[in-house]
Amino acid sequence: MSNTTEQKPTQEVPENFQPPDDFGKGLFPLKKRKWGEEQPGIKLGIFTIRLPLIHHKWSWTEFVAALFLGVACLGAGVAVTMTQFGLDYEPNLAALGIDANQAFLIALTFGIMNALCYYIPALMGDPVVPGWITPGLPLVIAFLSQWAIPDFATGQVDRIHAMIALQLTVAVIFFIMGIGGIGRRIVQAVPDSIKAGIILGAGIFAGINVINVRVPLAPYTVIIAIALSYFFLFNPKFAEIAKTNKVLGAIRSQGIVPAQVFAIILAPFLLREIPVPDIQWGITPFNLGFIMEHFTIFGLGFPPIQFFLTALPLAFAAYIIAFADIVMIKEFVDDATADRPDEKVIYNPTRTNLVSGIRNAIMGLFAPYPPMCGPVWTSGLLTVTERYKRGYKTMYSYWDGVGTFRAATIIAVLILPMVTLIRPAFHVFFGITMAVQAFACSNIGIRMLKTNNDRGIAGCLAASIAVLPPQYALGIGIVIWLLVQGPEFLYKKKDS
Repeated sequence: MSNTTEQKPTQEVPENFQPPDDFGKGLFPLKKRKWGEEQPGIKLGIFTIRLPLIHHKWSWTEFVAALFLGVACLGAGVAVTMTQFGLDYEPNLAALGIDANQAFLIALTFGIMNALCYYIPALMGDPVVPGWITPGLPLVIAFLSQWAIPDFATGQVDRIHAMIALQLTVAVIFFIMGIGGIGRRIVQAVPDSIKAGIILGAGIFAGINVINVRVPLAPYTVIIAIALSYFFLFNPKFAEIAKTNKVLGAIRSQGIVPAQVFAIILAPFLLREIPVPDIQWGITPFNLGFIMEHFTIFGLGFPPIQFFLTALPLAFAAYIIAFADIVMIKEFVDDATADRPDEKVIYNPTRTNLVSGIRNAIMGLFAPYPPMCGPVWTSGLLTVTERYKRGYKTMYSYWDGVGTFRAATIIAVLILPMVTLIRPAFHVFFGITMAVQAFACSNIGIRMLKTNNDRGIAGCLAASIAVLPPQYALGIGIVIWLLVQGPEFLYKKKDS
């Protein structure tokens, strides 16, 4: 990974080539490109600032897609924020002088801040639809469980300090790995058995969380929603049929949305395990001042150094997970632009690292967020790139899609009726997220393993992650690797 940009070679434009008459017509964007060139923007070092309507169109198709998807997925983030920071704990509500609805709206402010940070990549020229470090979320929950739920009556907030330390450490790692391109070399030096063990462990812990925590809250709703998600996402026969059936193809392209719709619309009436939504009208209130006073360094003080030392192993593990997304982004961009000679889209992994660092630093300082900020949301990026492949008549510029998608997420989370419509299903959404993560992590982790020793080491590390704090589990994995593979590794280095 270097400071130079990386891109797939574009087709040469013939000397006397004339673009189609309809190319670049219309009022927006105000700044238009020539055929085969990069969409204009404001150059700022490695970044390129692009503003809506000025540098890219507003895409109503992406707006509609993100309006629901954005709120639905942020709902899972709100749920985990409330449980991890004690905002669903009655004594804390009394100590803070708020009721349950106010606690929900405060937790929602974390989601609004995250949505605002979602827009930073498109704004700064990173061609992605960003998301969380989703496979790392189970590990974050395990990490935070080392400290008691915050008790605002006594001032015991070690868990919040731990989250602040973790997210700021992750931000620093992204910055360091991005500058000078050392991220690829360091991650490549980590044995596959350790990397796979981390991913498998995240999957096992996610599955345990679903069974022990999510299913008891609404057994039939959670199980049916997970079953629907698995069918639409992973069933090969359905995938094959969906390729030739437009209706089924459209359903499959929405990923977990059918399961979410079931949880929101049908479950409250058919199963009666979750309440009917209590719709609130207006704009979602923004309680940043309250968050800064009770959940950030500005109100609680800077975490002691031991929190950063404890967070370091998990922060590095989170980067290893995120690095796989960074590698994957280039493949998505190359695939999307292969048949689009009208526009040059430049992907630079250094920029992705720096933007991810900026997002985590903002959240770590102003609204520490357990899902953290990852380079890409795969489902969201696929939603954009699949339409982009259809040509400039469908999507004039790549930036129309990624810019509108995350700007729409900000708008969606501010529409209080939409947020409160899906509020009763937030915990179900979190269960779906963890269940899908369990399946995906198991699939990815197992495919990374080539030898019996690799499989054994990864299995031991994964089991350790499922029952121990991440830093201890990672230490156990390293010791096992040294005992089993260390001598062979040193022997090879000596011979080379």
